[in-house]
Amino acid sequence: MVELFKRNRPALGTWSQIGSPEVVDMIGLSGFEFAIVDIEHGYFGLETAENLFRACNAVGIAPWIRVPAVDRVIIGKALDCGAQAVVVPGVSSPADAEIAVAATRYAPRGIRGGCPCVRSGGHYIRDWKGYVDRTEAQTGAILLVESRAGLDRFEEIVRVPGILAVLVGPFDLSLSLGHEGDYDHPEVQEAVTYMVRHAIEQGIPVVYPVFSPHLEQARDQLNHWYEMGVRTFVVGTDKLLIADQFSRYCTGLRQAVAV
Repeated sequence: MVELFKRNRPALGTWSQIGSPEVVDMIGLSGFEFAIVDIEHGYFGLETAENLFRACNAVGIAPWIRVPAVDRVIIGKALDCGAQAVVVPGVSSPADAEIAVAATRYAPRGIRGGCPCVRSGGHYIRDWKGYVDRTEAQTGAILLVESRAGLDRFEEIVRVPGILAVLVGPFDLSLSLGHEGDYDHPEVQEAVTYMVRHAIEQGIPVVYPVFSPHLEQARDQLNHWYEMGVRTFVVGTDKLLIADQFSRYCTGLRQAVAV
């Protein structure tokens, strides 16, 4: 999974918010390379997420998850049931970052609870040290920074050792900065540009969200951030892309028979 952050071409994924293994099948078969199972804004929990991870495994894409909060217990449970990376929302301080990273590591390096009977280890781990070495080399915390507080302390946040990547959150940041969802506002774009540049300068990979369902606009956004050094993109969401296609198709048919 960490190889996605090491190559020099774009890695593309999307948010999985519908909670359907069949939709995850389509995400993988369409050419995406990872899916972020979203249990912060998706209306389901880890029981459903585990089956979505199985769908990711079946079509050969990396299963990531966005958990609801900076919570060591749920981060550990998400890794136990098969997530390869955990997107931790609302990271606003170095302390948040330290908890997120530690929750993905076993003692003595972290605070993740250990159990030999978890799905990520095949339900019965016989070689514990080998399992820990393999998993900790392939999993970790992706910090979602999306508030004024996180922006203000961003340079401290990315100095925390062990961060897998940073994901910037322009939409929530626009709310925090008082721009009511206008993530294209100049102040928001200035802030995310600063975070992207600083993270890359510090050697921290960046995951950037491309929201637009319109191909040309999304392509322009991707090219802009790619030129700045971003190599990993989460594009749209399953809901957004499906709903947009439904709308276009229906509108097109109505226009075809308009009188």
